[in-house]
This record gives sequence, C-alpha cells and structure tokens, in this order.
Amino acid sequence: MNRLAFPSLAGRALPVAAAVLALCLAGCADMSGIGSTAKLRDADSLGLQRAVAQHEGTLAANPVDSRWWTGFGNAQLNALIDEALAGNPNLAVAQARLTRARAAIATAEAADRPQVNGAFDASHQRFSSNYIYPAPLGGSIQEIGTLQLNGSWELDFFGKNRAALDSAMGTANAAAAEADAARVMLASNVARAYVQWARLNEQLIVAKRTLAQRDETLKLVRDRVSAGLDTRLELRQSEGGLPEARQQIEALDEQIALARHALDALVARPGASQALEAPSLASLHAIALQADIPTDLLGRRADIAAARWRVEAASGDVAGAKTLFYPNVSLTAFVGTQSLGLDNLLKSDSRQWGFGPAIRLPIFEGGRLRANLRGKAADLDAAIESYNASVLDAVRDAADQVSSAQSVGRQQVQQRDAQAAAEGAYEIAVQRYRAGLGNYLNVLTAETAVLAQRRLAVDLAARALETQVGLARALGGGWQPSVAVAGTAPTHP
Repeated sequence: MNRLAFPSLAGRALPVAAAVLALCLAGCADMSGIGSTAKLRDADSLGLQRAVAQHEGTLAANPVDSRWWTGFGNAQLNALIDEALAGNPNLAVAQARLTRARAAIATAEAADRPQVNGAFDASHQRFSSNYIYPAPLGGSIQEIGTLQLNGSWELDFFGKNRAALDSAMGTANAAAAEADAARVMLASNVARAYVQWARLNEQLIVAKRTLAQRDETLKLVRDRVSAGLDTRLELRQSEGGLPEARQQIEALDEQIALARHALDALVARPGASQALEAPSLASLHAIALQADIPTDLLGRRADIAAARWRVEAASGDVAGAKTLFYPNVSLTAFVGTQSLGLDNLLKSDSRQWGFGPAIRLPIFEGGRLRANLRGKAADLDAAIESYNASVLDAVRDAADQVSSAQSVGRQQVQQRDAQAAAEGAYEIAVQRYRAGLGNYLNVLTAETAVLAQRRLAVDLAARALETQVGLARALGGGWQPSVAVAGTAPTHP
C-alpha cells in the first residue's frame, strides 16, 4: 500500500512544484534598461599628482593633528574650542541624526530574524439566524476568544534584507562622518572668530593711536597759528581729523561686540567672551603646517567620506529595489487557543496550531517596480554627482588655502618694507613742518600712508593666521577614516 501511495503523492507534487516554479519565473518583472550612469571621480582625474609635483618644495608628509588649534599656543582659544565641541547645538543635532541612523540599522537587522508576536482577541457577538450558523448558535449572543502566538521568518533568498541593511549601514556611516565634519568645521569657525576678535583689537589700538596722534598734531597746529606760522586752513584740516578717528573707533567697537556675540553663539554660552581677556595677534603663534595638496586628500576629509557613504547607501537602495522583482518567501506558524465562550478559552480542546510556507511575487504591478527602480537609480546618480561635487570643492578649497598661505607670506615681506618707508617719510615730514620748511598737507599725506600700512600689517597678520586655520580644515582637520558603525570604510576611487 505504501509503495503504491508514494508514487501517487509524487505524481501530484511534481505538477504543483512545476506550477509554482513557472509562476515564480513569470512573476519576476523585467528590470532591463534601468541603472545608474554617473561615474565616481578619482584622484588621477582631479590632477592631485600634478598638484603635488607643483608644490614639491613645500610638501608636508605628516597629517594634521586632530587638535591642530593647540599649535597656536593660546590656552584661552583651546578652552573655547573644547567648550564649543562639548555643547554646540549643531553637534547635538548631528549626533541625534547618527543615533537615528544606528536605530535604522537595528530595524534592518531585525527584518532578517524570526518574528514572534502574541495576540488576544475577545468579542461579544450576535450570530445571524440566516447565515451559515445553525441553531442554537444562529440567533444567539456569544463570547468569542482567541489567544495566539504568531511567528514568521522571511527567507532572504534574493538579498532584500541584506540590501536594506547595507543601505542603513551606509546612511549611519555617512551620519557619523558628517558629525565628524561638523566638529572640524566648528573648531575652525571658533578659531577664525577668535582671530577676527584679535584683529579688531589690534585695529582698535591703531585707531586709538591715530586719535592720539591727531590730537597732538592739533595742539601743535594751534600753537603755530597763535604764533602766526600757520593759517586757519591748516587748523581746520587738523580739526577735521579728530571726528574721523573717533568714528573709526566707534565702528571698531561695534565690530568687536558683534565678533564676541558670534563667538558666544559658537560656544553656545551667551556672555562667554565677557570673562575672557581681549586677545592679541601676538598671542597666537603660527601653526607648524606646510602648504601641500596630498595625494590622499580625499581620504583625509570627513565630508568627502560622508558623501562616499551616501553613495554606498544609495547603492544599497538600488540593490533592494531590484530584489522586489523576485519572489518573497517566508515561513509562518501559529499556536494558541480559540473558543466560543471565554470560559472555554484555556481548555485543552480549544487549542489550535498551524504552519507552512508563504510565497508572494509580483505578476502584474502596472510598472510600479520599474518606476521605483528608476527612482532609486536616479538617487544613486545624484549621490555620485554630489560626491564628485564635494571632491572638486575639496580640491579647490585646498588649492585656495595653499595659494593664499604662500601669497600672504610674500605680501607681508613687501608690506614690512612699505611700512618702514612710510614711517621714515612721516618722521621727515613732521620734522620739516616743525622747522617751517614744509606745509601741513605733507604731514597729513605722510600720516595717512603710515596709518594705512599699520592697518594693513594687522590685516595681513590676521590673514596669515586665518589661512593656517583654513589649511588645517581643508586638509581634513586631523580626521582619520575609521569604521564608524559597521562594515569597512568606503574605498575612495
């Protein structure tokens, strides 16, 4: 009997299996002709090798220190940056995004594991007398109860869950890199604001010296007018310089207040700068950085790494969209009790159970899957081009800082010579005026040149420090690629 029954079962199972296989193959919608067309830029295409050769004499092999700002040797600045990194709201926002992205990883990982949930349903119901239920059930009011455990496990034959996990990991790693990039940017912004504050303080000193100098000159002119050596024209010219100098001082006071407010906002503590000593440019030492554009620039910057991880996340989304064209296979099971009358719900005769496979596959979906894949491919193209744009901006940024650092150094050499000449001319003009050999117009002209050179010296000194801040940031701010969440760091082309 058993030998006769087995061929009979096999004979019935084979057509069913064949039908299921045919249905699966028919349900796999066509995804041909849809894909990403954008290409990632690599270091060679950006000319980084040529840029390095161009600056061969000024290369720096060592990476930027992660606490590069300590090179300025200013304890006050160090404390401000540490406070900003600890309490800035923008960093807290970036950290919250990272936490959310990590939660998405846990959600994606859970989809690949068995799921079990419990359910309890109870209802007070009247059964129809004109339906399938015979008397005495039909027409009666009964209590119905169900107590059940339901389980399912999706068998990821085609990698849908793996693709979703890869996308979540890419997004989380991008969020981690973006948080690091925000830290680098915040540190550089605090350093720049501090340098600006010091520059304005130096400019205020020059402006006050200008006011004092013009006040001394006014006294001299008054004495000469009283002695009949000068006219009221020279007196009015000298008097006009005082309001102008006072206006410059007032304008600088305003700019200093605004600079301190900006620093307070970066530190996230209103009034933080009130307790600080007014900085000077002399209190900030030059950072030991050499101008170079390294071949591994793309791997040193957190913002580029974030853009590259966004490409990885978009690639995972494309892979996930492709898996939707294939069948979804899962195992389901349930066990529990069901009864008519809640008093019977926990009795052994009320138990029920069941298990079996489930297959879901697309057959006719009106082009929805192709449209979804096309959208994900477009998102991947956008992520790739965003990465390319970030790379180009990074190379331009580094090149700009290199050029500025070299140019400012050359400008300072010329400015010092010009200032020495202007101050010498001013001394001669004053001596000639006091001796009655020159007019006051010569003194004003010489004084204007001296003050302009002093202001320019302050501006160039501040720019030299700012370009060092910019160069440290452009070279990555000491960020090192690491495994932020899971997997490996993306390979930069």
